[in-house]
Amino acid sequence: MSPVLFRHRRLILLVTALLTLALAAVAAGAMNVLVLSRWEAPGSESVRVQQLLERDHGTGNANLVLLVSGVIDDSAVAAAAQSVAAELRGEDAVLDVWSYWSRGGDPTMRDADGRHALILAHVTGDATSARLHIRERILPAYTRDTGLLRIDVGGAEAVSSQVSQQATRDFLRAELLIVPVMIVLLVVLYRRLRLALLTLGVGLFAVIGTLAGLRVLAGFTEVATFAANITLVMGIGLGIDYSLFVIARFREELTAGAPVPAAITTTVRTAGRTVVFSGLTVAASLSALLLFPFAFLRSFAYAGILVVVLAVLGALTILPAALAVLGPRALRRRPPPPADDGIWGRLGGHVMRRPVLFTALGLLIVGVLAAPALGLRLGLPDDRVLPPTASTRQTYDVMRDVLPTEPQDALHIVSTSADVGGYAAEVSRVPGIARVNSAAGVFTAGIRTGPGPTGITGSRLEAVPTREVLSGTGTPALVAAVRAVPPPPGGTVQVGGYPAELTDFRAMLTDRIPLVAAVLLAISFAVLFAMSGSLLIPVKATILNLLSLAVMFGVLVTVFQDGFLAGVLGFTPIGTLDPAFPILMFCVAYGLSMDYEVFLLSRIKERYDATGDNTRAVLEGLQRGAPLVTAAATILAVSFALYATGDVMYLQMVGVGTAVAILVDATVIRAILVPALMRLAGRANWWPATVPRPAPRSSTVDLPGGQPGLPDGQPGLPDGQPA
Repeated sequence: MSPVLFRHRRLILLVTALLTLALAAVAAGAMNVLVLSRWEAPGSESVRVQQLLERDHGTGNANLVLLVSGVIDDSAVAAAAQSVAAELRGEDAVLDVWSYWSRGGDPTMRDADGRHALILAHVTGDATSARLHIRERILPAYTRDTGLLRIDVGGAEAVSSQVSQQATRDFLRAELLIVPVMIVLLVVLYRRLRLALLTLGVGLFAVIGTLAGLRVLAGFTEVATFAANITLVMGIGLGIDYSLFVIARFREELTAGAPVPAAITTTVRTAGRTVVFSGLTVAASLSALLLFPFAFLRSFAYAGILVVVLAVLGALTILPAALAVLGPRALRRRPPPPADDGIWGRLGGHVMRRPVLFTALGLLIVGVLAAPALGLRLGLPDDRVLPPTASTRQTYDVMRDVLPTEPQDALHIVSTSADVGGYAAEVSRVPGIARVNSAAGVFTAGIRTGPGPTGITGSRLEAVPTREVLSGTGTPALVAAVRAVPPPPGGTVQVGGYPAELTDFRAMLTDRIPLVAAVLLAISFAVLFAMSGSLLIPVKATILNLLSLAVMFGVLVTVFQDGFLAGVLGFTPIGTLDPAFPILMFCVAYGLSMDYEVFLLSRIKERYDATGDNTRAVLEGLQRGAPLVTAAATILAVSFALYATGDVMYLQMVGVGTAVAILVDATVIRAILVPALMRLAGRANWWPATVPRPAPRSSTVDLPGGQPGLPDGQPGLPDGQPA
């Protein structure tokens, strides 16, 4: 194919330009068809309860909260608050409204000092329409201060609407920074502006093409808005990764004296093969997200697979055609120093001379960084993913300070029996339940304390939890305890509500993790085996990749769970980590780690095939491949790290965690542990595909310390035995 690329290089570039314009026209409307998602487990008990509440009872979770501040028992304040509730009930998207006043002075809906009380509402519609209505209509219209009373807006959907709005601003700011920062870094790396722009062009082609693909895909399935945001960082990052590898090989061939057509041919045959295998590993890692039944995680998989395919396509067609046009102008104006004189040559020599020592050192570094991951605590998200300046966050901060219970997070229970008095009494005895509202009455600690409140009819119940039980990791235990209460005689019950929805979501998410991990590991093993023909190399790569991911989780626990650097980054730690985004980061970081493994391994295997000497192949492969891996990792880590400048904690987690994982993988893992372990394994690295031919006795590798290293298979220093 490469001769065709050379002959038709200008035509390819023209067709690419036209194709990019067409894709840009399609991509321009992508954000209008992408949607927002909720933390719901499809088909779960909590989702069924929500559907029953809306269909049969005309109500639902209190996903909208109005915090009323004033002298709440004053008649004028009460009348004004009830007027606001009636106004809210008239909103198109609002299905039900209830309040402290309509519930006859429900003590769980007020503070002890009589200065704050709640109006709760259920907003219907899908996540996109509900949050748009809250953001554009309810937040500005109902945030008010009349002097008599003050109203602040909160609630799960209001928080989510501000999270998506803030995330959009954070993404936009990061995206405006990424392009100029990447250009500067690439110019420093290449010493050629044309190559920097060409590399960035390959990444932008992948981004534009992926957005166009997402727009088309949204016509057939739900695609979440966050998929568009990860498209930019992954598209630019992979475009740079693959371009770096292709351009470096092209320069290497030209420097060796090859004419441009031959250089293009060799580049596509060698570096192109590596890029294809790398793309397969990254795409396979991200495709594992398709095994989750959640639209937002599946959307990341759609975006990831598309962006990998297009980045590979750009690196193997557009880039070689452009390099064929540039020819010798792609070379540096001043040749770089020989590889043997560089830092990687010296480091590689030291590692190869003392593989046991450097293996221990590398494992020590990784172990120290990863150790905090042992203290990982999984929890559920709340408003504190927002910065303290967000209005809904401020509303919840007040509620946390003054309200002992969380009526907006009540468990909603639907029974098939109308005789719910005894059942309601038993539920009220569950530790952490402050009050149960039912048609049979109000129950507290197993005792009926009053008649059923207005609005609670038939066979549905509300179990209002204390604030303490919902803090930290107590929510799943509370939901499990309520679900364990025996149902009324002759009936059944289903438990829903916001705590149950989050619990069901987390349970379904974590239940799929073993399957996703097994598929991810199996696919990546198969790809590496196909590339290397070795059984040991895929096993080693898998273990080392998991070590780099352990470092990532160690950083997430230290920074975002325990709060180290919270003041610098500007977030509020809550003592737990929501599992959804770390799982996404696991798949992304695993794919990128395998990406760098493929880059480095391809150069090692190429030298091993040429020499049959494992020690020499590892050292020469490290000299040629490690600078590229480090450069690519640095650039990609910078692009991810820019997301840490945002104000939404989710994005800061993705930025910091992924950037650290990439840098540790490219340095400690690839530059120390990979060569040390390959030196120790010796010929076993390549079993069973290749029986290496003995290297000539004169073929030696100079290692630090003034002594030449012996070639593989020579007496006195066999492979697999430390020097």
